[in-house]
Amino acid sequence: MYRIVGSVVILGVLIAISAPRASNQKDKIQTARGVVYHDRNGNQTFDEGDEPLAGIRVSNGHQIVRTNDQGVYELTVDDDNILFVIKPRNWRTPLSEDMLPRFYYIHKPNGSPDLRYGGVEPTGPLPESVDFPLYPQEEPDDFKAILFGDTQPRNQKEVDWIAHDVVEELVGTDASFGVTLGDIVFDDLTVMEPLNRTIALIGVPWYNVAGNHDINYDAKTRKYANETFERIYGPSYYSFDYGPVHFVVVDNIEWLVDSETGKGRYRGGLGEEQLQFIKTDLEQIPEDQLVVLMMHIPLTGTHDRHGLYRLIEKRPFCISISGHTHHHEHVWITDEDGWEGPKPHHHIINVTVCGSWWSGALDERGIPHTTMADGAPNGYSIIKFDGTDYELDFHAAGRPDDYQMEIDAPEVVKVDALADTTVYVNVFNGSEKSTVELKLGDSDWTTMEKTRELDPKFRRTYETEAAILEAGGKFRKLPKPKASSHLWKVNLPAGVPAGTHAIQIRVTDHWGRTFEDRRVIRVED
Repeated sequence: MYRIVGSVVILGVLIAISAPRASNQKDKIQTARGVVYHDRNGNQTFDEGDEPLAGIRVSNGHQIVRTNDQGVYELTVDDDNILFVIKPRNWRTPLSEDMLPRFYYIHKPNGSPDLRYGGVEPTGPLPESVDFPLYPQEEPDDFKAILFGDTQPRNQKEVDWIAHDVVEELVGTDASFGVTLGDIVFDDLTVMEPLNRTIALIGVPWYNVAGNHDINYDAKTRKYANETFERIYGPSYYSFDYGPVHFVVVDNIEWLVDSETGKGRYRGGLGEEQLQFIKTDLEQIPEDQLVVLMMHIPLTGTHDRHGLYRLIEKRPFCISISGHTHHHEHVWITDEDGWEGPKPHHHIINVTVCGSWWSGALDERGIPHTTMADGAPNGYSIIKFDGTDYELDFHAAGRPDDYQMEIDAPEVVKVDALADTTVYVNVFNGSEKSTVELKLGDSDWTTMEKTRELDPKFRRTYETEAAILEAGGKFRKLPKPKASSHLWKVNLPAGVPAGTHAIQIRVTDHWGRTFEDRRVIRVED
C-alpha cells in the first residue's frame, strides 16, 4: 500500500508529494526522486492499486535515466530545471483541457525573472517524490500526425482565421497527434492560450516547438528566453515515442544579447547542453527505429548543425522537419553542407498555416488568401508513418484534398503560337525527385522541365494587389515573390488543332504516388 501525505497540481500535472524534506534554497544541486506508474484510477496520484512501471526513461534535460523495478528514478536538479518523462510506445501522458501533453514537472523554487509576458511562479521546495502518471493506449505501426508550420496569429482575430481556415476541417481527424513547428504566435505571447483553446477542438494531443516569435524578447540571456513557453508548454526540447517512431523536439532558437547595448537578437543554434541531451537520447534508440527531428528554423540555417549531423548521419532511418521560412520545400542535405552520412538527409520545410503572415486580399469568408511567396497556398501537412516508412501529404487550407497544384496557362493560344507558349505548373509538394508531365488534347505526354524561378501567377497577383493597395486597399501587402523549389515548365506541343482542349498534368512524386489535374484552354486559328 502506498501512503500519500499530500498532493499539488503544477501546470496541470498532479504530482504526488510526501512530506517535504528540509530544503536549503542556497543548495543549488539536489536529488529528485519519483515514480512513473500506470494510473489505474485516473486520479493522477500514485496510490493503492497503481502499478509502478520499470524501464521508463526520465530526464532533467541533461541526463536520461530509467526507472528501476519499483518504477523509481533519481536525477539531479538545480534551481532552474524541468523534469520530464519520455513517453514510451503504447502509453500516453495526462492532457490539459487544451489537449497539451503534461509530461513534465517544473522546478523553479524562486520562479522566473520579471518578464513582460510572465513566466513560472515560484514552485517552492523540491517535492519528496515527483511522480509521472501514464495511461495505456494502442499505437499501431501505421499512424498519422498533423504538422502545422507557423500559425503565427497577432491577435484573437487571426486566431479566428485559423479556426475557420484549418481547424474546422480537421475536427474529427484520424491523426494520432499534432505538432506546431514554432512561431506559435507573433511576439504577443498572450495569444498562445486562446490559440491553444482553438486548436484543442481538433481533438488530438498537441505538441509545440519553440519559434523565434515565441520567446521572451526582454530576457537578458538565452537561459530565460523561454520562460513563458515553459509556463504554458513545458520544456523547449524533449523526446517521445509514438508507435515505432521516435520523435525529438528540438529548440534551435538561440537568443543573444549584446552586453554593451543590451539589445537581443536570435539565430539558429542548438548549444552544447541540448546536443548532449540528443546524443544521450539517440544512443538509447535502436538503429532500425525511425527518428524524426522537429524544429523551427531549417536545419541548414542552424549554425552548429554539424554537431547534430554527427549524431544522426549514420542512422539509416532519420528525417527532420521545420517551418520558419514561409514556403514549402523538400531539401536533401549532402556533403556540400558537410554531411558525412552514406546517403543524403531528407529535411522538410513545412507549409505554414499563416501562409504569408495573413497577408493578401480577403476572400469571401473575410480571410486573407495569404499565398506564400513561392506560389503555394497556406495550409498544413499530414505525415503518414508505417514502420520506418513515411509519406507527406500537402493540404491547402479550405481546399479539397486533391488540390495539389496550380496550372498557369493562357485562356487562348493561336495555333501557330503553341510551340512558343510556356505553361507553368506549381506542384505544392513537389521536389527534385518528382516527375511532371503535360498532355494537350490528343498529343503525347511531354516531360516538363523543373525550374527554380518566380511563380509567374504569384508575381502577377503580387503586382495586382500592390496596385490596389496604392489606390487605397486595406489588406496587408504580400511579401515579394521568391524562387519556387516546386515549379515546372514546358512549351505546348505544336500541331494541336483549333478547338477547346484540356491541358492534362500528371505528377509522380518521390513516393511513387500519382496526382492529376487539368486546365481548359482554347486554341484558335
